[in-house]
Amino acid sequence: MTDKESVQFLTLIQRSVDMQTMRNLVLSAPKEGEVQKIRCTLRQLSGSLCVQMEYKCTEGRVRQKNFSPDAFVSAIQMELGAFSRADLHDSGGSASLLRSKKGKITLITHGAIGQGEKQTAMGNNRKKQYILDGSEAFLMHLGISNTQGRVHDKKQAKFRQINRFLELVQSIVQELPQTGLLHVADLCCGKSYLSFAVYHYLTHIQKRDVVMDCVDLKESVMQDCAQIAAQCDFTGMHFRAGDVSKFQTDTSIDLLISLHACDTATDLVLDRGIVLGAKVILATPCCHRQLSRELNCSSLSFIARHSVLKYKFCDAATDALRILRLEACGYVCDALEFTDPEDTPKNVLIRAIRRSSITNYKGAKEERYREAYFYLTGREATALPVAENEER
Repeated sequence: MTDKESVQFLTLIQRSVDMQTMRNLVLSAPKEGEVQKIRCTLRQLSGSLCVQMEYKCTEGRVRQKNFSPDAFVSAIQMELGAFSRADLHDSGGSASLLRSKKGKITLITHGAIGQGEKQTAMGNNRKKQYILDGSEAFLMHLGISNTQGRVHDKKQAKFRQINRFLELVQSIVQELPQTGLLHVADLCCGKSYLSFAVYHYLTHIQKRDVVMDCVDLKESVMQDCAQIAAQCDFTGMHFRAGDVSKFQTDTSIDLLISLHACDTATDLVLDRGIVLGAKVILATPCCHRQLSRELNCSSLSFIARHSVLKYKFCDAATDALRILRLEACGYVCDALEFTDPEDTPKNVLIRAIRRSSITNYKGAKEERYREAYFYLTGREATALPVAENEER
């Protein structure tokens, strides 16, 4: 393989392995053959560093090979031509090598590969310690695990996602009221995997009294979730079908969560959280179509003319705008990696913690948000939401 992009990609892989900053390398979208995906990770075997290549084949079969760091890149070079996509995830950045049906090769890089945090290479027998272990009744009712508490193979990614979200909830527990009843809401809750997990974590592990409102448009799904809650004796959970933008409560929200609310539904959730005075918001956006449609900035035409790059840019820019909007409303925000990109490419989580009064809107943060929105779209931003318990 002698094309320039592939050579550059292999160089990045070598750097990532040499500096031990590689999280994983995934080859997918095979052209043909029984191997559907190859996942590569750093391992520590018999005291020596190696790279393990896990081959996922048709009919669910899996096989593994281990390579020394020096031999690994040559092994990857032999496999690369059989796949249309290769994604390198490094603690300092990422790189993707894409091959179109017509043979066009594109290399996309982000960050500084090889300059991130050194990764801990796991041994084959090391087992990650999760907050949940699979034996929880709600996981069985949701079809995540069987009656013996074993997580189904096809639900392993969902199980990891749930546990990762609980780790993020664990990180903000100190920001919630330390006594009394906690009011939690999950807007655009869907099948409510996270709703049940968060309720279980707060009531059974943190030993708190919790009222949790879960809202989604689908009446039948909400009825199914209510039945599961009853089976698990989750008496503080309430499910309702309706428009999240019209969701009302008698008290302010302590914790608002939302997983993969589609496109502008995430914006409705965030604005509703602000209006209801949510102390903490944890939201993982899904698709980002609106800015892709409305992007109108001549300075960014060099990005917009490439559909793949435009899509990735609009993803990042949309979430950055959301953070600016939250900051203008008195929140301190982070953008965090939610879960392994191999499990889902929609793996950015916005964590927002309310720190200040939002009565003074006409400040530098609002101006920064409006400037950024106008720069990207050529239009004025909509008015910022106002908390119901505060006067503008």
